[in-house]
Formats: sequence, structure tokens, C-alpha cells
Amino acid sequence: MSSQKTFTPTGHPRRVSLIGSTGSIGTQGLDVISKASDKFSVAALSGGYNVELLAQQAVEYRPALVGFAGDSVDELASAIKDAASQASVSGYEPELVAGEHAATAVAAFGEADVVLNGITGAIGLAPTIAALEAGHLLALANKESLIIGGQVVKQIAAPGQISPVDSEHSALAQALRSGAPEEVSKLLVTASGGPFFGYTYDQLREVTPAQALAHPTWDMGRMVTTNSATMVNKALEVIEAHLLFDVPLERIEPVVHRQSIIHSMVEFIDGSVIAQASPPDMRLPIALGINWPHRVAGAANACDFSKSASWTFEPLDEEVFFAVKLAKQAAASSGTHMAVYNASNEVAVDAFHEGKIRFTDIVETIEHVLDDYTPVNAELSVETVLETDRWARAHAAKILGAKA
Repeated sequence: MSSQKTFTPTGHPRRVSLIGSTGSIGTQGLDVISKASDKFSVAALSGGYNVELLAQQAVEYRPALVGFAGDSVDELASAIKDAASQASVSGYEPELVAGEHAATAVAAFGEADVVLNGITGAIGLAPTIAALEAGHLLALANKESLIIGGQVVKQIAAPGQISPVDSEHSALAQALRSGAPEEVSKLLVTASGGPFFGYTYDQLREVTPAQALAHPTWDMGRMVTTNSATMVNKALEVIEAHLLFDVPLERIEPVVHRQSIIHSMVEFIDGSVIAQASPPDMRLPIALGINWPHRVAGAANACDFSKSASWTFEPLDEEVFFAVKLAKQAAASSGTHMAVYNASNEVAVDAFHEGKIRFTDIVETIEHVLDDYTPVNAELSVETVLETDRWARAHAAKILGAKA
């Protein structure tokens, strides 16, 4: 692990920088912060291309630094000026950054205590590393940066410096506090099953983009929602659990739980299973993530046990949804295979929504690219991971181009 000392979170109030503030995780994170203003303040924001929403957030929360994924600082400055005028706010002049490195600059911002990385995809790797190197607590919702960065990210992070925000990993982190590491038998990662639970592979071939975005439980962005439909998201979560908690892949199992109330479980060596249960609401894991290891009162509603309810559990059909099995094989192959897995998936998902390929072609493309990949004979580093990511994207695009 890192040569840094064991990470110790600061006291309250915590100053939070949000990466992906205009997305689903970011907007819910700001809601958590606004409802617990005695515990949190906003140090910096970095948002996507919705410059109007980013400007409104900036004016409301007054961070000292605002980052914009677009190329123009002037566009951001103008939007903030307009938003300030509409809100009758004067004298607010934050530092502004724009372009591809804006999120990384916000993640490294020295006035923060916590960085909530809520963007989707491999672009989250650089902000993740920047936050860790700056010594911040990293509340990680961007699973891809840990998955593709693997041991590189783990070597940078001090013990205790990463707090998981995905609901499944938040649940596992909570349940793992019930026993010592050597007492853990198995991690059970729950899955809603997505919109196509029970489908045959032939039925999956006819799935449309609109159907793939109709998730039965969660309201997420296009990439994550599609990944949930293919079970790629669950595959990534299994690998993330392996990296976060140092449990061997063969002792991590997906379990279909349609109600999405049990967010994951830990089985211990004495046969006890500890589960974390709550209605599906990302505000709970976000609040715990940015305040780790302390809970935030009123972050979300609890289960109402005065009403009847049934919770069901079923095995994942890994013959139809083979993304999880494929990811385990990739993760066991080399330190860069998961970068190939993730990159080829992102390219294939975009092609699917552009109407170029079938739904089943997404995971088939991942498998094809992995089959064609030979790991680079070089020291595992951020540069090696990014080089692999670029190769995989280009190769996936070539394969998909041949299908057109």
C-alpha cells in the first residue's frame, strides 16, 4: 500500500468537492449537503456540459472553485453572472477552470476535506488519483476508476482513504464492521436483475435502447442504466468489491434481489449473514460516503416494518447474462484486462444507443476485444492503464465498424 500514514478523516464541518455535480450522484450529493449544512459545506464543483445548472449550483453553494467540462471559461463565467443576477447575488467571483483537466483540478483543490467523485466512466481515473494524492477522503461513486486503475490506485491510497458510495459497496462496508477480515467467508452483491430479468438470450437480441433505459428501481444516467440492463454494472461492482475489501473473486457472488431493499450481504465463517437494508435511495450511501465512518441523521427514510413486504433472492443466470463471469476472468488475467473490459463496454454502449448494434452485441464486443488483447509488457502504471484504454477503444470501434 501507500507510504502515507493511515488516513484519518477530519472533524466537522467537512468541506466537500463534487466531481460531476450536474449528474445524478452530484445533484443528490448537493441535496445531502444542503440538508446537513451543520456538517458539510461545498469547497468546489465540477460539472458536465449543462452549464446553466452548474452555474445555478455555484451561485447557491458558493464554492471557491468551479470546473466546467466545456472548453470555455468565458461561457461558464457568463452563465454564473446570469445565475447570480437571477438570484440577486452580488460579489461572488469564484476561480474558474474549463476543459478536460477541470475535474482533476477540482479533485486536487487544497481547501477540500472530501472529494465525491460521481462522474461515470474511465474519465474518472485522473480525478480519483488527484484526490488521493492531495490527501483528501475519496467518496467513490466512479467505480470505473478503481476497476481500471486497480493496484495502481490502491498503491496511491492510504488505508481508509477511499469510502465507497455505490449502494452495494456501502452496504458491504457497513456489514463488514460486524467481524474481523479473517472471519469473512463470502461477499454477496445484490442485483435488481434489471429490466430483462428472466429473458432468454434470443429475447435480449431484440431489446431496444428505450427498453434498456427503463430500469425498474434506480434513476441513473444512460451508461450506468444500460450497464445495469446488461449486468455489466454488476460485473464491475464484483471487481470493485474485490479491490476495495481484498476478498478473492471466487468468494464474491451476485444475487438477484428484485426489491432492491437489501443492498448487499456479508457471510461470515460461522454461518451468520449480515445484510444492510433500506429503501432504494442513493442519499444514504452518499451521506455515509462523504461523512465516513459516521452516519448522517435523516439522510434517508428507513424501511417501514409496520407494513407487509416480501423480499426474494435468486441466482443470476450467468449463461444469459455472462458479463460477470467474463469480468472475473478478465480481472484474473492481468492488471490491465479490466481496462480493456471497461473501455470496450463504453464504446459498445454508445454504438447500441446510436442504433448501430444489437443489445447482445455489447457484451459480445467486450468478449471479442478481450480475446484479441495481449497485455503490454511494461510496469503497471497510470500511463500503462491509459494506453490500454486507448487501444481497447480503438479496437472496439474497429470491430463495431466491421458490423455496420
